[in-house]
Amino acid sequence: MLEGVFSDEHGDWPAGTYLLNPEGFRHTPFSEPGCVLFVKLRQFAGRQRRHVIVDTQQLAWESSSIPGVAYKALYQQAGFSDVMVLERWDPKADPGVISYEHGAELFVLEGEFADEAGTYAAGCWLRLPAGSNHHPRSVRGCTLYIKKAGLPYLRSAVA
Repeated sequence: MLEGVFSDEHGDWPAGTYLLNPEGFRHTPFSEPGCVLFVKLRQFAGRQRRHVIVDTQQLAWESSSIPGVAYKALYQQAGFSDVMVLERWDPKADPGVISYEHGAELFVLEGEFADEAGTYAAGCWLRLPAGSNHHPRSVRGCTLYIKKAGLPYLRSAVA
């Protein structure tokens, strides 16, 4: 949830909520006040996945092994390779060259970062294929949603 309040018959989810609705999950979404969401459909194959609801604003930022980068763990489940985190990069953060053996998707929530291919401001989404490397840096700092190793689970809307 990026802005407002998203609702369904299971509850009301304000900005900052991370929801993972696994394959086969059914609900009737609506929003009384309106909302802005970042939605990715057909991302979580496997009926044995957990339904996940995380209030990211209640999670503390954890130190990472990379100077100037903190994270909040959103999802990781045994038996599945994908991992979702929020990362907050301090101003002048330079995490070095990052390799994504199984690909990654990044969504810029706040601020911006740049790499050798361009600059990505709030609202930008990138998909990096398996085997990708890039050297991102952030002059003013940024907050990112990052999904690693999820590309094998993507499904087409066409059967």
